[in-house]
Amino acid sequence: MSDDRHDNADKPGDLNPDDFDAQFSDAELEAALAGFEQEFRDAQEQHDTDATDDSEVSDVAGSVDAADSSDAADDGAGGRPDDLSSQFEDELAGLLGNKAKAAVIITRIASAQLLAAFCQLSDISADCVESPEGAVAVLRGLDGDGPEAAAKDLTTVVDGMAVVLAVNRADKLEATMYLRGKPGETFAPPILFSSTAPFVEDLMLGIGGLDSLKAQGTTIVASSGMTHDQAMQVLAKHTRFGRGGSRSIQ
Repeated sequence: MSDDRHDNADKPGDLNPDDFDAQFSDAELEAALAGFEQEFRDAQEQHDTDATDDSEVSDVAGSVDAADSSDAADDGAGGRPDDLSSQFEDELAGLLGNKAKAAVIITRIASAQLLAAFCQLSDISADCVESPEGAVAVLRGLDGDGPEAAAKDLTTVVDGMAVVLAVNRADKLEATMYLRGKPGETFAPPILFSSTAPFVEDLMLGIGGLDSLKAQGTTIVASSGMTHDQAMQVLAKHTRFGRGGSRSIQ
């Protein structure tokens, strides 16, 4: 969880997507939630005949990590002992599975700013990346079950929103649907990647990073850069409350 965590008294109640604007209207919301899971199921059926075994993806991730580790060793030869020690500890934690190497929450929310606001209100530290396929939250809390806790919190606070949590832990990629704080169907990585923006696969395999996305002009919004009040203001802009409605979210 983020260091910017607020007291429970400051947290809003469950945010009902039924109150959202056009991108969260009743009809479109139901279609989006139903279509989100169906999209992955359809992709699974389409790839059944030539699906790649999870171990192949793990081998690719392992090869990339090995190359990155070799490069890091070369670049860090003249680095400070403290930095090298920290890198070693992180690498060891990743190998043991105590810390995820990468974790993202995939949504169908169009706006990275709105997703960042949701993450802030859910006490989740993440960099939210905008994409035509839906904004993606790149999680910063990778220790232990931090990624799973983040997916549970987000789908509890934003009641009715379905997301997919993808985690690379000890070179094993897992993708799980979450809805209302509970895990559901799982997906093979090749199926997941065929239904998401290309940068998702790059991030999960360590091929690319946020810096390269920023260099391409991609919109990235950090939840830690928002205060609670700012997040509520962003939320108001995307709901009926921001267009003169009499109700307010507490």
